[in-house]
Amino acid sequence: MTDKDALNSQSRQKEKTNKLSLMHLTGITDDHIHYLTPTLGIHQEMLDAWLMMQKSAKEAGITLCIASGYRNAERQLQIWNAKFSGSSPIKNNRGETLDINRLTDKEKILAILHFSALPCASRHHWGTDIDVYAKNHLPEGNSLQLEPWEYSATGYFYELSKWLEKHSKEYGFYFPYDIYRNGIAAEPWHLSYAPLSSKFQQDLKLSALREAIEKLNIKGKKTILSLLPTIYSQFITNVNPENILKE
Repeated sequence: MTDKDALNSQSRQKEKTNKLSLMHLTGITDDHIHYLTPTLGIHQEMLDAWLMMQKSAKEAGITLCIASGYRNAERQLQIWNAKFSGSSPIKNNRGETLDINRLTDKEKILAILHFSALPCASRHHWGTDIDVYAKNHLPEGNSLQLEPWEYSATGYFYELSKWLEKHSKEYGFYFPYDIYRNGIAAEPWHLSYAPLSSKFQQDLKLSALREAIEKLNIKGKKTILSLLPTIYSQFITNVNPENILKE
């Protein structure tokens, strides 16, 4: 092989790697995922950290479980289109269901984004972000809601919240939506594995996201694309900056 051939081969490999990385970031492929069950997966490189944290929580009397882990772009698209079309409810910050017939496309998009990520932009695509709860603290006969009140001082999972606030960082996890920042609503159940997710967040560029959205059969696409710079800054990169990599 000549030097020129070697350079061309390296260039092709780099291009292939970059494309694969974008496919990971936007939820198109799942070959970076380790499946704990047939339907529940997390990034393979955070498996050890998760198992160690789960074991530590167990020793503290908490059965730490994942309600939602990896979610592909197709599933996120189903959630989005159902809300945009009105077949699933869109709620405001007070938990009230909105009348979508009274909303413009822009208003619908911004309302959906408070609680549901834009397809190809969800942190759940990365496999680094998980929604957690304490299985042994959920009263018998009650279903998990993933609502802030469950994790508050009077909720089922307050002990879990206190434990995670104290110990999750020891295993590399942090809360990207610890408070409301005029973007995604606060999510006290949502943990992110910072050694990976902080890099993935930097890698997901606006231009790449635009390219991915343009390929989707997503409702409200024209308005989404016109709003994309605002969506990117308000709902995608607007997260807790105090992750463990910045200590």
